[in-house]
Amino acid sequence: MSAFTREYLELLGEKYPNEPAVCSELIKLGAVLSLPKGTEHFISDLHGEYAAVRHILNNCSGVILEKVRRLFGGSLGEERCHALCSVIYYPPEALNALRERGELDDERLRETIESLRTLAETLSSKYTRGYVRRQMPPEWAFVLDELLHLQRDEDANQLRYHDAIVSSIIASGAAEAVIAALAALIKRLAVERLHVVGDIFDRGSEPARIVDLLMERGALDIQWGNHDILWLGAAAGSPACIFTVLRITLEYGNETTLERRYGVSLRPLVDFAGAVYGSREKSTVVHALSVLGFKLEGQIIRRHPGYGMDDRLMLDRVDFAAGTVRLDGGTYPLTRLDFPTIDPEGGRCALTAAEAELVEEYISAFRESQPLRRHLDFIYQNGSTYLTCNGNLLYHGCIPMTPEGQFARVRHGGKWYSGRALMDYADAVVKSAWARADESALDMMWYLWCGRNSPFSGREFHTFERALVADKSTWAEPRNPYFDHWEDADAVKLILREFGLDPETGHIINGHTPVKAKKGESPVKAGGRLFIIDGGFCKAYQPTTGIAGYTLIYNSHGIRLKSHRPFEGVAKVIGENADMESDSVVVESFPRRRYVADTDEGARLRRRMEALEELLALYRGGEMQQR
Repeated sequence: MSAFTREYLELLGEKYPNEPAVCSELIKLGAVLSLPKGTEHFISDLHGEYAAVRHILNNCSGVILEKVRRLFGGSLGEERCHALCSVIYYPPEALNALRERGELDDERLRETIESLRTLAETLSSKYTRGYVRRQMPPEWAFVLDELLHLQRDEDANQLRYHDAIVSSIIASGAAEAVIAALAALIKRLAVERLHVVGDIFDRGSEPARIVDLLMERGALDIQWGNHDILWLGAAAGSPACIFTVLRITLEYGNETTLERRYGVSLRPLVDFAGAVYGSREKSTVVHALSVLGFKLEGQIIRRHPGYGMDDRLMLDRVDFAAGTVRLDGGTYPLTRLDFPTIDPEGGRCALTAAEAELVEEYISAFRESQPLRRHLDFIYQNGSTYLTCNGNLLYHGCIPMTPEGQFARVRHGGKWYSGRALMDYADAVVKSAWARADESALDMMWYLWCGRNSPFSGREFHTFERALVADKSTWAEPRNPYFDHWEDADAVKLILREFGLDPETGHIINGHTPVKAKKGESPVKAGGRLFIIDGGFCKAYQPTTGIAGYTLIYNSHGIRLKSHRPFEGVAKVIGENADMESDSVVVESFPRRRYVADTDEGARLRRRMEALEELLALYRGGEMQQR
């Protein structure tokens, strides 16, 4: 009995209309299965730190330096290897620096082209020629293709041809452009797929430039983090998400991102604070934003008692006459007493006319910003709540659990969800909010940003306490029990089984929680089944973490965890050939090399080959006419 319908095979026959076409495709796919598995690169919690993220992507977490040392360490030496890497990472800047030092003559250009050609040729050995051609900058595809596929023969014809190409490149003044094209190709070939495990936005000053960078990258996927969810909700029109974005933007001094990149002016907000609160100072503007945010959040909590967040109706806990707030640990004085928009005797979450007007103005500003929509649509189109890929489970936040180590049951819309079903439900909510922007879905986007049982957050935010209570003991934010169980191998295996992965060989790759490496905390949990790769790209975290981020490299030989020192800038890389220092730890070595046949893509290719073999049998048996 056929595994494929006749209709499917007839559609397949439109693409492969005869026996030679089918055989050619079967030969190609069978050969692809024998290629080594491509390198996957995992990064997380980018938080607007463009310079460091750009460098990590340029050096592929040190992979390129390793390849350069292996190929040229004996002939070039360590300093020249670093200099060559600088050219690969930042071609225009590095070549300009060589020129200024009087080191960029024709001989150096030829040497650089030859070295980059050799490196690109080595990296291309894991791919088909067609794949390599697709990674080449189109304007230089012919030149690069000819350079990479040098054929040696007894009369040295190809060597002369190759030498003539390089000489023509230099003579025509195109050497620097070709070097840049080779550098771009090398970076594409060094990593086949990039996985961004959440949190592109907030804290750092240049998230928009990071998105621009990712949009140029090609093969990548994104697992949304809670900060990405916040911005998706804001761009879709959620008032609570919008005013949280505004507050965080001002708190971290990132006004340029909103105003210059996305065209969202802060002037109406500043004018509102001046008119209503009597001050245009930044601290007062942030306070005005906080109060308005507490109101909007309170309205959501009241609309959705199922969220179980009534204890976060913080304005209801305030004694405005006494200037205090009642918390679980006692009564505390407020650090500010100016609340001109709150009626203590009326509905404390009701907006004044001026606040309502401001809210509508910013909903329009966020929804109508085309640059913002373009960036967030890219994150939406390439993102998901979680991803299973080649035996690994990727998600940013957590799988909500009970203190006993079982999946927490969470009620939404009259239904109970847990484990994978909860993640799928969250994914559907994001899609509904982005596509339709209905109030219920937009409210849920705010909950997903900060809810205690949200798979993106997993902790109870104490924004009110941090803003208005001096006692820092009240700032501690309770976490979901998941974070108490990620050292437990049984709990981690439970999660892997829930997502259809082998609990003995699968891994979870998790972001969201900075690893305090400075205090001896390890990013490797549950005996090597779970990795946390949020180590502190964000400069605000680095005093706590002691490092500048973790990344993960998964290639055909095994899995390596990379820890990085703080990035000291492009100028130091160029001027001193000082790469971003990284420590590499092998966390798993495979007993045999892994090939495409061992991957998810291999399974898809084998399924396609089965269909092609059935189509071939129909052609050969005369049951389907060839064209």
